[in-house]
Amino acid sequence: MLREFENLFEGRMYRHRSSNQGDSVAIRLYEDLRAIEPTLKLAAAVRQRSVLPDVQNRRRGIDARRGEGTFGERIPSGVAVVDPVNVAARGSIATVGIGVKVKVLAKATIKQIGRVVKDLRNQATQFRTGGGNPICVAIVGINQAEHYVSYEGDTSFTTTGHGGFVHPYQEAPEVERRLIADAAPAFDEFLILRFRATNQPPYPFQWVNYKDMRLDYAATLARICNRCQQRSLG
Repeated sequence: MLREFENLFEGRMYRHRSSNQGDSVAIRLYEDLRAIEPTLKLAAAVRQRSVLPDVQNRRRGIDARRGEGTFGERIPSGVAVVDPVNVAARGSIATVGIGVKVKVLAKATIKQIGRVVKDLRNQATQFRTGGGNPICVAIVGINQAEHYVSYEGDTSFTTTGHGGFVHPYQEAPEVERRLIADAAPAFDEFLILRFRATNQPPYPFQWVNYKDMRLDYAATLARICNRCQQRSLG
């Protein structure tokens, strides 16, 4: 999953309004769960395709907002679509066992933090809509670069350090504090990914502390596995 997150920025232009970017990150979390704990009941259920990621990130018969990655019990008559890249097939689900919300905050984050918090909290509520006891996971990337270029169509905007164009690193500590205080309590797991990306050629990417990030992610996966066992997911 960490490598897939890197791929959003490294060597390519990042466009924040692309709707499928979070999906590509979320699906890798399920692959990592299976890889670190192959004896887990969940891993066996994935191989048997009785639980799987949803192709549309929605449950049949439940009116709820989609997340980036919903994973749950396959509809008995549903078709499992084999993915040549991932072990987990995809299909339509009846329940949500794990719900993942991916949010990337690349720039100008303070002025939108209220909306971001509301969006995250609402998504956790939506995962729990329709019954069940899903494991709700948030993956939030916070950019700490010294400057950043964003794109709206053919127009680019470069941060200046003041006004509405402050640099990402100037806002990152307060953004993280607000997220932990106001959004994290709504989730079972709330993973913050701290990175640096300027979104300028040659489009470099760097983790703020890769060693710590890997340890944080590994601990998150371990706790999710434990919750899977406690809730008999699979």
